[in-house]
Amino acid sequence: MGKLDGKVAVVTGGNSGIGLAAAKRLVADGAYVFITGRRQSELDAAVKQIGRNVTAVQGDVSKLADLDRVFAEVKKVKDRIDILFANAGIAEGAPLGEISEEHFDRHFDINVKGTLFTVQKALPLLREGASIILTSSVVGSKGFASRSVYSATKAVLRSFARTWTTDLKSRKIRVNVVSPGLIDTPGLRELAQTDSQGLNNLFRDRIPLGRVGRPEDIASAVSFLASDDSSYVAGSELFIDGGLAQV
Repeated sequence: MGKLDGKVAVVTGGNSGIGLAAAKRLVADGAYVFITGRRQSELDAAVKQIGRNVTAVQGDVSKLADLDRVFAEVKKVKDRIDILFANAGIAEGAPLGEISEEHFDRHFDINVKGTLFTVQKALPLLREGASIILTSSVVGSKGFASRSVYSATKAVLRSFARTWTTDLKSRKIRVNVVSPGLIDTPGLRELAQTDSQGLNNLFRDRIPLGRVGRPEDIASAVSFLASDDSSYVAGSELFIDGGLAQV
């Protein structure tokens, strides 16, 4: 038996990277998972990788009509949500002095607005005692150059976890945040313009544990926060960063 047997999960941004790893882990632990993403071809590939107990629904979290369509499908197929992993987001760099309005709007539309309305529109389907997990980042509490807008969006999510924990206490819904450090994902490889080995060579000396993280490292934390193993954990931020932002 898996620790998530019979649970229904929704993972936004579940077509690649951390979201895909989390979806795989949740299914392995017994959950039925809905994944979302903007690109249908990547969703189709993700479904094949996951293999079972998964439904993909194409959608952009920054578009409220897309979110309505996602949750209409969840309602039709399962009619409830036990685990909501609001993971979809973007990360692009721009130094102060070169930040465009488009850069600002894009990050806040997807990372902040998208997360807020993902959670709000899921509320009618969330069961009492459900678990909501948000993907923030170590940048929400660090001051890395050229990441001011992205970092601000991630700090917002940390605040959301606190306030929503209070908002939802009568329903015993737990809201927590995972804050990854440097994780080997397609997005980080693209940002750094290198491959997995290049990432590790570039960053390992900055990380106390001596390696760049893997999406599976985050997936393990998500599974913990989704399960009864974390039944007394609420409003918290769990850093999975190899010690990068801790020492």
